[in-house]
Amino acid sequence: MFENILIYFVVIPLVMLGGLALCKNIKQIRAVAVVGSLALVGLSIALLLGYLEQRAAGATAEMLYVDSWSWFAPLNINLAVGVDGISVAMLLLSAIILLTGSFASWKIEPLPKEFFLWLILLSIGVFGFFISIDLFTMFMFYEVALIPMYLLIGVWGSGNKNYSAMKLTLMLMGGSAFLMLGLIGIYYHSAPEGGQLTWNIIEIAQNNAIEKDWQYFLFPMTFVGFGVLGAMFPFHTWSPDGHASAPTAVSMLHAGVLMKLGGYGCFRVAIYLMPEAANELAWIFLILTGISVVYGAFSACVQTDLKYINAYSSVSHCGLVLFAILMLNTTAMTGAIMQMLSHGLMTALFFALIGMIYGRTHTRDIRMMGGLMKIMPFLAVCYVIAGMASLGLPGLSGFVAEMTIFIGSFQHTDMFHRVFTIVACCSIVITAVYILRVVGKLLFGPVQDKHHLELTDATWWERLSTITLIVCVAAIGCFPNFFNDLIKFTFSPEIFTVLGIN
Repeated sequence: MFENILIYFVVIPLVMLGGLALCKNIKQIRAVAVVGSLALVGLSIALLLGYLEQRAAGATAEMLYVDSWSWFAPLNINLAVGVDGISVAMLLLSAIILLTGSFASWKIEPLPKEFFLWLILLSIGVFGFFISIDLFTMFMFYEVALIPMYLLIGVWGSGNKNYSAMKLTLMLMGGSAFLMLGLIGIYYHSAPEGGQLTWNIIEIAQNNAIEKDWQYFLFPMTFVGFGVLGAMFPFHTWSPDGHASAPTAVSMLHAGVLMKLGGYGCFRVAIYLMPEAANELAWIFLILTGISVVYGAFSACVQTDLKYINAYSSVSHCGLVLFAILMLNTTAMTGAIMQMLSHGLMTALFFALIGMIYGRTHTRDIRMMGGLMKIMPFLAVCYVIAGMASLGLPGLSGFVAEMTIFIGSFQHTDMFHRVFTIVACCSIVITAVYILRVVGKLLFGPVQDKHHLELTDATWWERLSTITLIVCVAAIGCFPNFFNDLIKFTFSPEIFTVLGIN
């Protein structure tokens, strides 16, 4: 058996695929999905405890659980794995959302077996991406995570699903083309003094291998390549349509996890490997991400479809992740990682609730609904909690993440950074507008359809899914020090020496 715990994040989903292939009825399919997801959650918790134990024992290496197996020796491609605090956090987030998404898809139709097969394949890409420290295998898992989206939306989606699936696929594949060229460029400049070329992220960073002139060329390609998945303006237009047409569990994984691959990749590859270019070119992308933050919030204000409201909200919140990363200091970057966790849980909760409401009312138009607090009080209360987390209520994850971002961003003393920080702060006000508008109309407004009075509240599996996400959102808001301690070793001192900041 494998000695490195990280490999099991790929092995368990592969076993789940085999188990699903043998399933003959919906009960067996559900059992495989839930048991496998629980195993991944347990594995993530074991990894978290082991990681913290090693740090407490004095481990100082940037990456722990590092291991490597040769895959294609002529190009020095290895299945190299390792994790730091951000990787551990992202793995735990992914496992939790996969589990809750499995409960949210309890009655998925048609073709439930095929649906879960593609969903698990997507999760293999996500888990493999977060444990990889070899650029080639990281890109491979990145593509594995993207490709199933077309079928998951095109077959099991709703509305204009074929258009949405094709648009999403074409735009994300376009971003992948930029990314692939950037990664190949990094590989061919990973040994400037004539040594062996490598795909290994740690080796490239430690050797400060990429020459400054080439960083100016490769940094934009990698940042844009990952930024497309992070819904960076003006490459964000795939996101609202994709979210609106996707089935519930796919929306949860897409917004909750898949979009985090963009922010993670921007930090792990673009910033980590090319800090000099990042320091000088960050202002360009800071403008674009600042636009994403405000534009996404304003766009959410004018929507009437619940999924489109949350989709544009995701553009704003994910823009805030990239915005914080580009501030290039430890406080803002810590906030970015907390925002990835917060938004992942919060938006998964939103999409789960929207799917549950839509399954009962058969509409997502807020103009056609009202009075749901009386009709389905459990789902309504959960929606209020999700909304309060989104607008930054103290005690929930959104407040901790956003305050850390804005405090870190305001550490810059120059006018440019502070003006854009103030502009980004305005998104909080805009977010409050559309969240409170929806809560007021949807939950407390007059009942628009008398048939809605006959609707039922959440089932046990729906309650289990939503309560799990709410507990996690509250945990980040109430215990921020735990997550700060988890990710504090993520930031290499060498990077900030190059950047000339603390």
